[in-house]
Amino acid sequence: MNYITYKPRTIISLLVAGFMLTTCGDKQQEGKHKLFRYNELGDVNSLDPAQAADFESGWVVNQLYNGLVELDNDLHVQPCLAKSWTVSEDGKEYTFLLHDSVFFHDDACFEGGKGRKVVASDFEFSFDRLFNKKISKASTLVDMIDRDPAKGKTGFEAKDDHTFIIHLKAPFAPFISILAMKYFSVLPKEAVTHYAESFSRHAVGTGPFMYKNWVEGVKLVLVKNPNYFRTDEKGVRLPYLDGVVVNFIRDPESAFLQFMSGDLDMLSGMDAINKEKVLEKNGELKSAMQDKYMLLSRPFLKTDYLGVLVDEKLDIVLNSPLRKKLMRQALNYGLDRQKMIRYLRYSLGTPAEAGFMPPVLLGKYGKSVEGYEYNPQLAKQLLREAKYENNANTPPVVLFTTKQYNDIAEFVRNQWSEIGVKVEINVMEPSPFKSAVSNAKVNLFRKSWVGDYPDAENFMSVFYSKNFCPEGSNYMHFSNPLFDKLYERSMIEQNDTVRADLFRQMDQIVINEAPVIPLYYDQAVRLVQKGVENMTMDPTNMLNLERVSKK
Repeated sequence: MNYITYKPRTIISLLVAGFMLTTCGDKQQEGKHKLFRYNELGDVNSLDPAQAADFESGWVVNQLYNGLVELDNDLHVQPCLAKSWTVSEDGKEYTFLLHDSVFFHDDACFEGGKGRKVVASDFEFSFDRLFNKKISKASTLVDMIDRDPAKGKTGFEAKDDHTFIIHLKAPFAPFISILAMKYFSVLPKEAVTHYAESFSRHAVGTGPFMYKNWVEGVKLVLVKNPNYFRTDEKGVRLPYLDGVVVNFIRDPESAFLQFMSGDLDMLSGMDAINKEKVLEKNGELKSAMQDKYMLLSRPFLKTDYLGVLVDEKLDIVLNSPLRKKLMRQALNYGLDRQKMIRYLRYSLGTPAEAGFMPPVLLGKYGKSVEGYEYNPQLAKQLLREAKYENNANTPPVVLFTTKQYNDIAEFVRNQWSEIGVKVEINVMEPSPFKSAVSNAKVNLFRKSWVGDYPDAENFMSVFYSKNFCPEGSNYMHFSNPLFDKLYERSMIEQNDTVRADLFRQMDQIVINEAPVIPLYYDQAVRLVQKGVENMTMDPTNMLNLERVSKK
């Protein structure tokens, strides 16, 4: 890989001047400048990497910033701003050797407006911010760093300008993957000081694109970084695009029409692509669409599920038939997940007939566990064993969801009525729904888990008894001593083969005890104009425009 040296600020001035003509709507200029335009139905909440907890923000932050390492399309950790690293024999010390030719974006926060070289102390500053719970969404992710300011332990150190060292309290195998998350990007102290409270609205990083302007709820504009440290295999400086324009069209149908007219280059997600007009039931593009558009899809680190509150210390559990494992197993067998995927998801996704971990992780951990396939007769038998009776006096099982997933809830109700279970659907607004689930106020609810990093530990953490909501993500209040013992062992185990076996055991416990009813393993989907080239996808569904080009 080749790296470039610093170029004068005049290049940026010329680029921005030309680019702004484009963003003002001049179609002739738009032909000269290669812009990538996509839409967000939701909001970008912050451009501060420490706050990039949502996909919308993470996608933009990924264009603006870099970290020590990154993930490739197959979830393997690769060098980024660190050209190499070593791990101590005890697994507690990580030493990174940094590239010495990476510069921050040119910006008014620097003397003369020229971005300076990145040094190891910049990582000290950037990582230190992650411990500040007032600004950081990643404070729990840095818990494993050996930090105790009272004893003079910062948890990391800049040995010199090119060497950055991180100290852990204990070995933690997924740590290197965690460092690929956008939270761990490098940023300059000058920018945080200069922009103060508005820093989250004015990014200064090292990424392939630079911040230009942002009209919230309307448009966010990025321009090419002419000093980006990477070139392609032929020595051509990346990125290929001149800029990125993020639109905020709230209505999916309006955004779809903008895409169809060629004013957007990409739509992302099942909610945005108007699946009825675009897709066949087998997940393929309709023939009328194939000449103009591309459908990109990839298995996603995401499991959609129904959660069941199982904490018998709570009255709402003691008074619910769902407290019985046989009942929960019956409901698992009573769902035709393959039918659900074909007719509700247009075959984009995989029926969750194995464990809680999505199949995309199985390349790391081997074969999956034995789950639940559709078997209505067995479901009815288990209901009888659970002594569940469906009569006039039997209260319905209440399934809580939001409007976005009401079709899933209706499908579940119809399926379970066929095995003799009465179901009532309670559709809530997103905010009160989130509060009710997080505070253990509902027995049965639709949720999903998106892997923060590509390690099975992240999925199994959902069932660890010390992660009870509202502080943690164990919304089911599931507690199993054997599971906890295996989970705690996996946290410190360094051998991948041993870890794989531990995770399979944990996943099988979860499936057997059935605090969840897995629905499907999701698939990331993008509808893209045919003129867009080199767009790739990875199982984290991160948007990477570094090598994307347009005809």
